[in-house]
Amino acid sequence: MRAPAPGGSLAPADLERLRAGQALQMDHYGGGRLPFVSLQARGLVQHMVPLEGESAGQVLEVLDASGGYASACLGAAHPCLQPAFREGLERGYVTDELGSLERTLLLEELFGPGGRWADRFPGRDYHASGRNSGSEGLELALRLVLESGFDRRRLTAKAGREARRTVLAFEGAWHGWTGGLVPLLNRRHYRLGLPLPGAEPPFGLDVAFLPFGEAALLERFFAEQGAKLSAVIVEPIQGDAGILVPPPGYLRRLAALCREHDVLLVADEVLTFAKTGRFFAMTDEQGPIPTDVTVIGKSLGMGAVSTSMVIARRELTVRPSGAVSTSDLRPLTCALMRSGLRYLAEERLIERAGTLGTQLRERLRRDVVEAFPALFLEVRGQGYMNGVELTERASHGLSRLRQCLLEAGVFVEFMAGAGRRSHGLRYLFPAMRVAPPLIANDEDLRRIVERIREGARRFVEAGP
Repeated sequence: MRAPAPGGSLAPADLERLRAGQALQMDHYGGGRLPFVSLQARGLVQHMVPLEGESAGQVLEVLDASGGYASACLGAAHPCLQPAFREGLERGYVTDELGSLERTLLLEELFGPGGRWADRFPGRDYHASGRNSGSEGLELALRLVLESGFDRRRLTAKAGREARRTVLAFEGAWHGWTGGLVPLLNRRHYRLGLPLPGAEPPFGLDVAFLPFGEAALLERFFAEQGAKLSAVIVEPIQGDAGILVPPPGYLRRLAALCREHDVLLVADEVLTFAKTGRFFAMTDEQGPIPTDVTVIGKSLGMGAVSTSMVIARRELTVRPSGAVSTSDLRPLTCALMRSGLRYLAEERLIERAGTLGTQLRERLRRDVVEAFPALFLEVRGQGYMNGVELTERASHGLSRLRQCLLEAGVFVEFMAGAGRRSHGLRYLFPAMRVAPPLIANDEDLRRIVERIREGARRFVEAGP
């Protein structure tokens, strides 16, 4: 199939072929997935074709403001990755029971003396493991938590840790779909009707939930329940809840409470990694905020591979063969990570996202939120990780709004929002996530906001 340039149209047979291909893929959206197909992409520009409506078959130029669930930090087909593909393939395909040169080079660059992240995760104190996805990385993190209170020789809870069966999570959080992680989601929609891990004493775990970012509630919970806690799992900025940024000092105080009460702190940085103006969002004006386990992903694969990395204190381990993985930092994956991370650092794209992200939020506030108060409530975010919360009216027309935005030439994603929260906090509606690849410059961001504004205008003019 030869794709015409934007403005052209596919041949009828090619359009039918794309429709048939869409029907062959399982629909994860209950009939609500977008009727668009991407034909090709480079950088921020994607060529897409609508499958339905008056413009079906017409090729559109669409600016990518999502980066593939915020994973493609270098956009599409970035040239720095092409040599890495070749070199990684030539390094072999070893699994985790063998060392590899490419894995050594990556881990040395990150955690060795003078390494890129050695100030936060020095190799003498931390070790790392790779997984296929953020969900698998969080599964391993949870396993490290459970193993820390387990006596492998006696096959029972460690003496003195029997009562520590509670994990604290946060309302609206998203950590993944897998069976072990579903209990960490406080939304019944994702849990009911699915088998849950056994939780009979002295094994298993209980999960407690708090609203995110509420310091007084956090202090009270630790004072009352700290002796029962095994771990806290936190997103430093909540993603699916609508890009909720905690107040200054909240994350550092959380880390201090965990140390005071002998509780493990697990940071889920799968989404926040490399997007907030720093590599790690568990950072404030004082510097790195200490964690026991940090899970990174999405941008780590540079949009080329799906991967994650679990960085844990060395004393946190699993029983022999308890975490064997075919995909634990294989050479090809390591080569892509190494090349992409080096490019991000050399071009200072991480730091640039901090400055330009502030300007992006101001544009979104002025040109989108204030221009369409019937559709949008507020904009929140940090760096290139931003959320624009919808009004109740707009949330009811979310599918149509997405289609209007695509037809206006911009692709964004929408998050569920935290919904109904406890302790009398206000309901949080779905939010539009604007998280462009880090290669986006000031002019790209201006064009993205212009197209969001145009899509919102079309939505309003189309009426209820």
